[in-house]
Amino acid sequence: MVDYNVWLQWHFHPDIVIGVFLLQGGYLLGVTKLRSKYNLAPAVDKRKTVFFSVGVASLYLALSSPIHHLADNYLFSAHMIQHLILLLVVPPLLLTGTPGWLCRPIIRYRLTAYIANWLTRPVQAFAISGLVLGLWHLPQFYNATLTNHSLHVIEHVMFSLSAIIMWWPVLSPINEVPRASYPMQMVYLFLLTLPAGFIGAAITFSPRILYDFYATVPRLWSIDAVTDQQIGGLIMKIPGALAFFITMIFVFALWYQRDQRGEFSPINEIEPPDGDE
Repeated sequence: MVDYNVWLQWHFHPDIVIGVFLLQGGYLLGVTKLRSKYNLAPAVDKRKTVFFSVGVASLYLALSSPIHHLADNYLFSAHMIQHLILLLVVPPLLLTGTPGWLCRPIIRYRLTAYIANWLTRPVQAFAISGLVLGLWHLPQFYNATLTNHSLHVIEHVMFSLSAIIMWWPVLSPINEVPRASYPMQMVYLFLLTLPAGFIGAAITFSPRILYDFYATVPRLWSIDAVTDQQIGGLIMKIPGALAFFITMIFVFALWYQRDQRGEFSPINEIEPPDGDE
């Protein structure tokens, strides 16, 4: 048994601190001084800044807090919590907090606009996010990330990028790379419950330990490796699905409100080009 308080294990990783600082600092610089200096758009709603900042804080929490320490050294279930934060918490907050005009330079060119539109269509977004999730939970790849830091970083980067793509059809901030229609969003969100559900079930009901690393580490709180794996599978399956079902409720409510006003397209929620409101 480990005889110290793991909840005090906050780790300072220079690469993570620098990355988070650049992300938050770049955002604040863009929506304040640069926006004002170059007259890029009206003032950004403070709620957007809060959403984005909470997203960045959640990213840091996932990668530097005791959750990260537990995930990397003791518990598969903690690793699943970390992955859920990276997939289901951080991307929606960042997208919700990003004003459309801040994204437009990326799609200024025809090629980048085409790539962005292609990647974020529901079919492609579903396939990309599902493949990335499934690939990194194959035992041979997952075990490798726990002993190879560079590979672990690549895994987290792929999770984060694929999750941005996954959420884009529901939360796109710009008309040029639009959200899916409301009916398509409902179907899409339901389908998103399936990959994590299948993977989570396979992990939960596996008759053997899939991730050998966790069979060799010290045990915490009398949780054996098999039970830890089962808990991790359930965390992936149940909270993961619940997040999408809750989002479906919000989408349906928004759809109903727009329908009552005769506004049938999600585009009406998004600021028009040039940031005019």
